[in-house]
Amino acid sequence: MEKVYIGLGSNLAKPQQQLCSALEAMAALPGTRLLRCSSFYRSAPVGPGDQPDYINAVAELQTELAPLELLDQLQAIEASHGRERTIRWGARTLDLDILLFGDELIDVPRLQVPHPRMAERNFVLLPLAELEPQLRLPTGESIETLLQACPHNRLDKI
Repeated sequence: MEKVYIGLGSNLAKPQQQLCSALEAMAALPGTRLLRCSSFYRSAPVGPGDQPDYINAVAELQTELAPLELLDQLQAIEASHGRERTIRWGARTLDLDILLFGDELIDVPRLQVPHPRMAERNFVLLPLAELEPQLRLPTGESIETLLQACPHNRLDKI
């Protein structure tokens, strides 16, 4: 079993409900347990156009699934929540990102872990630090150091 951290985000179709439903779906994945979830946070959108604010959180899972199997399962959950991949960083009903997968460094065409942009996103780092304040990434960086260097975009705990 690997400890995995998943970033959750939504800014369409009742975002808080989308996240709650996604947490239930992740808890039901084969060989997977939902251990805990951070608080929910409201954040300014990152991406094109005039978008509504996002609701974000980070979930901690334990899974027997291989990284790409987990990715497939998460993308199926996104699809079941009406996720359409039309505009990069556009508004979406649900976004589920594998942030960390144990101590693994993964760099394949479909998946990069640690998530390549997590150090730039306070809406990922703060909920992750809430769950694991002493966390060190497989690259050796501490969550505390990343948070100090991260831009302080608008972020409000719900």
